[in-house]
Amino acid sequence: MESRAVLAAERHKKGYNCAQAVACTYCDLAGVSEEEAFRSTEAFGLGMGGMLGTCGALSGAVYLASLATSDGNLENPSTKKASYALSRELLNRFSEKNGSVTCRVLKGLEGEGSVAVPCPICISTACDLVEQVLFPDTFLK
Repeated sequence: MESRAVLAAERHKKGYNCAQAVACTYCDLAGVSEEEAFRSTEAFGLGMGGMLGTCGALSGAVYLASLATSDGNLENPSTKKASYALSRELLNRFSEKNGSVTCRVLKGLEGEGSVAVPCPICISTACDLVEQVLFPDTFLK
């Protein structure tokens, strides 16, 4: 299958926040509807609630990691360790590529004020990571 990064970019242009753009683009592979992914990631936009914290695109990817790894066992949850490890890999690789995981830094609001990494690049990076880390056997390399 070819990359879906262009589809995520189109969703972002339609008004989806960065988290929604990423999560909704791959929600079918994670077993949820687009509406559910859209609703579940709405508050993650603009660095979580507009607080310019963790990048929304990255948050969308981490949301997908949870869906991909959690066993959903309410009585005896046993997949947290795997979910945390996968999330940590996403965060580390995102930071290596973009220099930070924080929206405020990525937008250039700390320091000189220029946009260091614009949202479309963050979305593209998050999509690359989703395809490489979460669904490596699904997408063309």
